[in-house]
Amino acid sequence: MRAHLARVDAVLVQALIAAALSFAHIHDIAMATGQDGWKAWAYPISVDLLLVAAWRRLRTGTAKAAAWCWFVIALTASLGANVATAGLLDMTNVPAWLRILVAGWPAVAFLGGTLLAHSAPKAATDASDAELIEDQEGEPEATPDPPVQPAIESTPPTPPVPVALVDHARKVAAEHHTRTGTPIDTSTLRARLGVPAPMAEAIAAQL
Repeated sequence: MRAHLARVDAVLVQALIAAALSFAHIHDIAMATGQDGWKAWAYPISVDLLLVAAWRRLRTGTAKAAAWCWFVIALTASLGANVATAGLLDMTNVPAWLRILVAGWPAVAFLGGTLLAHSAPKAATDASDAELIEDQEGEPEATPDPPVQPAIESTPPTPPVPVALVDHARKVAAEHHTRTGTPIDTSTLRARLGVPAPMAEAIAAQL
């Protein structure tokens, strides 16, 4: 745990030193180009804020092209000031093009910071929403199955029985009773008469 804290503290100290040096270099460039007073202090703040805004947009994973563009612009401004103050630039005789760049930097920083901070990264969310809508549109609507009606058993109508057939059936039934001593059943009556089962039942009902 202590080793981890020591490593974090060393990185933090190094970052603070680098930020302070970069801040001072940009401040010196602003002073050399005539941006004195509070304006000289505002220039390094605008450069650092643009770097932070671009880095945060890179961490979100969306709109990386714009984030990299503004990150490179802010890094160039910071790195250029660091190199220029290393003896490559006469701080008492600053060229006109550098004065123009420094004077126009606030507008560039405002534009970049506004675009990075106020453009909502919704690309991934919109893509997932579009896929969800396409999936819902592609699925056919499920139609409910019609209710199953219970099957109604239909009783076949009783066929008409001729009177002569009934009389013949009585004779057959009497003969069967005389011979066996028991009333004739429907299946035997049907077999003796040679009629369908419904007609045999109808005849048996009339005996």
